[in-house]
This record gives sequence, C-alpha cells and structure tokens, in this order.
Amino acid sequence: MSQLSTGTTNLTMTIGGAAVSGGSSFDVINPADQSVVGSAPECTRAELDTAVAAARAAAPAWAAVPFEQRQKLLLQMADVVDAHLVELGRLVTAEQGKALAVATAEVAGLSYWLRETAALTLPEAVNEDSAERLSVTRRVPLGVVAAITPWNYPIGQLSFKLGPALLAGNTVVVKPSTFTPLSTLRLGELLRDVLPAGVVNVVSGSGDLGSWLSGHPGIDKVSFTGSTQTGRAVMAGAAPTLTRVTLELGGNDPAIVLPDVDVPSMAEQLFWAAFSNTGQICLAAKRVYIHADIYEELTRALAAYAATVRIGDPMEEGTQLGPISNRRQYETVLDLIEDCRRQGYTFLTGGTPEPGPGFFVPVTLVDNPPEESRIVREEQFGPVLPLLRFDDVDDVVTRANAGEYALGASVWSADPDAALAVARRLDAGTVWVNEIMHLTPQVAFGGRKQSGIGVESGHDGLIEFTEEQTITVRHHTAPAA
Repeated sequence: MSQLSTGTTNLTMTIGGAAVSGGSSFDVINPADQSVVGSAPECTRAELDTAVAAARAAAPAWAAVPFEQRQKLLLQMADVVDAHLVELGRLVTAEQGKALAVATAEVAGLSYWLRETAALTLPEAVNEDSAERLSVTRRVPLGVVAAITPWNYPIGQLSFKLGPALLAGNTVVVKPSTFTPLSTLRLGELLRDVLPAGVVNVVSGSGDLGSWLSGHPGIDKVSFTGSTQTGRAVMAGAAPTLTRVTLELGGNDPAIVLPDVDVPSMAEQLFWAAFSNTGQICLAAKRVYIHADIYEELTRALAAYAATVRIGDPMEEGTQLGPISNRRQYETVLDLIEDCRRQGYTFLTGGTPEPGPGFFVPVTLVDNPPEESRIVREEQFGPVLPLLRFDDVDDVVTRANAGEYALGASVWSADPDAALAVARRLDAGTVWVNEIMHLTPQVAFGGRKQSGIGVESGHDGLIEFTEEQTITVRHHTAPAA
C-alpha cells in the first residue's frame, strides 16, 4: 500500500491557541494495510478542563465580535482549508481509508460549507414598537459548544458544526473520533493563526474523553454525530446540566424503485447510492426495494456493475472504493455477512472477505432476504446491501417505514409525480426523488424517531446554536400602567 508522505507523529492538540502534546499518545491505524499511520495525543481530564476553560474565557469577547466580522473570519478559515487541501485530503485517506479523490473532495466541502454558512444571517423580530414600549426578540449564542465528530467523514461532518457554531457567536471544543483524529488535529493547528486563542480548541483521545466532554459542566451544547447507541449515552451525560443537544444518529435508509425506471442507468445510480464511501454513510441507501416487474433485470444489472468497480489502495489513482475504516466496523460487517450465510441467503456478489492485511470487504448483494432478517433490520454501514422484492406500493411503504430509524429515504421513478406521491408517505427526515444524499448549506437536515434530535445546516441549523432572548424597553414618556 502507498504510504503517507506527510509526517503525522508530531501533531498536537489546540488548547487556548497553543500546541499541547499531551503526556501520552495512541496509534492511528491505516485501514488499507493495518500499518500505524501516525499517533495522536491522549487528552487527560485536566487537559480537557483546560480546553473547556479556555473556550469559556474566550466566549464573551467572541460573542461581542460583530456578526459581519465573524462572517469574514469564516471566509478566512475557508482560505486556509483551500491552501492545505492536498495535505488534509491525504491525512483523511490515510486514517479513514476512502479514495484520495473522495477525501480531497470532502476537505473541499468544508471550505464550501464555511463560505456558504458565512452568508447566513440570524433573525431579529420586533414584537412591539409603540409609544409605550419596544420589544425585540433576538438570537444569542449559547456559550461553549462541544463538537463530537465520527470516523466516516472526519472533516465533512465538522462542516455542519464548526462554521455555524462560530458564526452564531459560540466558542468550540472539537473531539474527533479515536479512529480518525489526524486531519482534525492538523486543521486545529492551521486555524491558530486565524482565530483568537480559545475560540476553537481541538482535543483527541480514546477511552472516556467523549463522555467527559459531553457531560462536562462547562459545556453549553453538544453537537454529536455517530451511532444511535452512543447518542443515547451523550444525551444521558448532558441531562444533569440540561445541556442542549443536537444528535445526528443512525439510519437504515430505504430506497424504493418503481417499475418504470430505465434499468441500465438505474443500476449505476443505485450502486453509488448504496456504496459511496464503501457504504459508510448514514444517508446511504441501506435496503433497496425493487418492484417485482424489474427485480430480476435490475439485480443482474447491479451485480454486473459491481464487477466493474475498482476496490483497492485508496492512495492509488483510479481506486473507487477503499477498506472499511476500522477493525470494529469491519468485524460488524463480517458478522452480518456470516449471519446471512448461516441463514442460507443467496449472495449475488461478494460474501467472502478479501485476502490481505487491510479491512477490505467485497461489494456484497443479498438476494431478497426476509424482512425480519438482521441484514434488513440493522444498519450495516458497510458494502453489504439487501435487495428486496415488492409488488404493492402500500406494502412497500409499510415495510420501508418499519424500524427505529427515520433518517433518509429515496424513491426512483420515470414519473416524478408518482414518485412524489410515494415520497410523501415515507417516515424520514429527508426524502429524495431520483437522487440521494443531496445536501446543501442552505437546507436543514436531521432525523426522526431514533435517528436523531434537532437539525444541522441551513438557517434552522444555525439557529440551533443559539437561544432566544427578548428585550423589552419601556419608554419614559409612556404613562404608567
């Protein structure tokens, strides 16, 4: 496997604008060959306390910075990201395992999100403006935000948190996943020359660091992206101090394919709807319902297209899919595949782990397993996809809406009106018609049921980093009540 050319053993945490190496470190594993790609500082409880204290100390001055100036600073942050696009992209590939072109696009997405977020504004409502009084409701910052990001998009998921939190006037303590801390640590180093000390702090660590942070009394809001199970723990940790939370959690997103689609073109679209980033996307299609009239033809076309996709070293040009990002998730995916094998389900492709040292799993298509099977009911978060047959729209809507998750869904048809009629019946935070995973900085997204609480991005996502404050001024000239 290709080795990372950038040194990654001396990256430091950013606390109060200063570099902090920590007393110890932990290894970061390259999932493509299981080599040690670098090390990251192990944040102690005392160092976390220092980071939160630095954020609290910086908060009043940062909140007092004029909104227009904060907008300009977000643009400067975007310039820094652009200037280090290649470096950050290589770090993401080395620690996460996605193809280099995809990782570079992820980093570019942070720059784009910062620029578009900088164009948002906060509302101020005049409730009363009379001879007697002036009453205005405005949005004010919460204080210190904990931004806890996952391993599948270490920089991409930060896009939804960092810019909005800062623009709203909050200071931030960022904790990346233990599996993918390097790119975020490096970003923290790069931002030290842009932002005042303490405004953005970056800590890394394993073990209890996440629970320390989410339950810290100095934190005013936790913005967390990750599994539903961990989201419950974050919410419990925040409960004693009534800390605000935004939770973007798991998804088992259904895709419904109506019988009028063009099968040859649909195969490629559906493949990438499910398998982009090796299937490690919360909004990816996790179970595909295909009308019986085209089921055989489309499943054959999907299997044929899968055979053309290049899986391998993510640093090599032309690689389309890399490994599973870490051993824990690799074993989860293999367990689901083994369960399918034990139950006697048919594999149209894949089903056997790739030989070699990396966490590679072949694209695996499972032919019409039962609705109650684990591969249908659980979020696989990897390159394994159940293909499911349906005959009746009412039946498929019921099946698609079953389960604890309600993050995203998609409907595919040559007739947009017919697809829209189905889409309106689906229980999901976002439903796409004839596309999937289209997100913009102007549009909020979030989950329903156990897929999350609150929204990210857009005007509504910005507001989630604030709270209302109403100021009422009684005029001296008004008669007493």
